[in-house]
Amino acid sequence: MFERLCIIGVGLIGGSIARAARSHGLAGCIVGYGREQERQNLETAKRLGVIDDFFLDIEPALNGADAVVVAVPVGAVEAVFALLKPYWSNECVYSDVGSTKSNVVAAAERVFGFVPDNLVPAHPIAGAENSGVEASLPDLFLHRRLIITPLPHTEPAALSKIQAFWERMGSFVSVMSAEHHDAILAATSHLPHLLAFALVDMLGRQDEQCEIFKYAAGGFRDFTRIASSDPTMWRDICTANKDQLIPLLHQLKSELDKIEQLLADNDGRRLFETFSYARNARQRFLDQLEN
Repeated sequence: MFERLCIIGVGLIGGSIARAARSHGLAGCIVGYGREQERQNLETAKRLGVIDDFFLDIEPALNGADAVVVAVPVGAVEAVFALLKPYWSNECVYSDVGSTKSNVVAAAERVFGFVPDNLVPAHPIAGAENSGVEASLPDLFLHRRLIITPLPHTEPAALSKIQAFWERMGSFVSVMSAEHHDAILAATSHLPHLLAFALVDMLGRQDEQCEIFKYAAGGFRDFTRIASSDPTMWRDICTANKDQLIPLLHQLKSELDKIEQLLADNDGRRLFETFSYARNARQRFLDQLEN
């Protein structure tokens, strides 16, 4: 599909893209780019056969590439665009994998003065708690959703290539606006991560005094699993999507205030109604996921 695929940021997601592209025969040559401090990870990626070669200079990494995927934390996207700008090619298709999309569009506008029509923002709804290329998997995106957020002027051929690329890796592709994407992901992914981090932050400080974690059961482990995620990545995601997250936090505070009042009033009936609705809503989610 592509003669030479360049992946900027060969970590969990970038490495999994490389593995999936190789296993599905989607690229003749796969190279990685990173900074000097990422040399060891890149050497590991090459040793494991995830990539064919790597570069610490951007120009040779891009030489001959007909596809470039930016797989860095969302806070670093603008710096990568600035790095790419002198070598931007109309013969190449560019994409990213950031968890927020409006900031990617804004970063491109700041760097280029517009969003290039061969840049196709995308987001695979997949991940894991571990990071680095050694955690990458060839089937990470299999049967997972992938959202593409093109602009009205996005080149149709570039959009088709990126869509076909992800579909051939086994993803279910949806297309929507960047704003709609950010609103959905704020509620379904970013807010839950904030809650998990906040809960563990609160209880962790208490644990230092009274051994709370010693007696924590499986429910605590399951609920807080995502608090094991990369804090740098999630700091960047939450900061980038704060305009969508802050209103949700206000709604959540109101919900917690309501439950607090129900407890104070010993209103078991309304507590039961609240819990029942939540259980049924979650089952509806599970049914949709299964289908």
